[in-house]
Amino acid sequence: MNTSVMNSRNAVCVIVHDKGSDTIAAVHYAAPNWSPQPAWTLPGGKAEPGEALDEAAARELKEETGLLVDPADLSLVHVVHVEQGWDLAGQLVVFVFATETWTGELINTEPNKHLAAQWVAANRLPEPSFPTTMQALAAYQNGGPSLSRYGWPGITG
Repeated sequence: MNTSVMNSRNAVCVIVHDKGSDTIAAVHYAAPNWSPQPAWTLPGGKAEPGEALDEAAARELKEETGLLVDPADLSLVHVVHVEQGWDLAGQLVVFVFATETWTGELINTEPNKHLAAQWVAANRLPEPSFPTTMQALAAYQNGGPSLSRYGWPGITG
């Protein structure tokens, strides 16, 4: 039996876009994951069982960056279906939200997980970065597609 299907999980991330400076909030993830060295990604994480996705995104954003956003101000901009998550625990679906409305100052609230939290150019993250984050950011910048896949046999991107 393929247990990866049974272990499908939901993850969320947030593109906080400061249109005035054309920057986005990013975190430099310290632990090895899809990259053998620390990599840049969007703030986010796993949704808890029974947690609404937009509320999970707002919670993860606050936990990782100190930025506060009302879930009602989040727009779903992309979905990535991942064949194997960074934790090697099976499939996951990443729901990518975006907002231009937030309060608070960007800080690294989880120094045990992240090397930094900072504003970076909106058009691309510094290298190396999570491949799914690059896909999501490209879709956000280009107005689509609404769905991409990562890690599936025979699929590039």
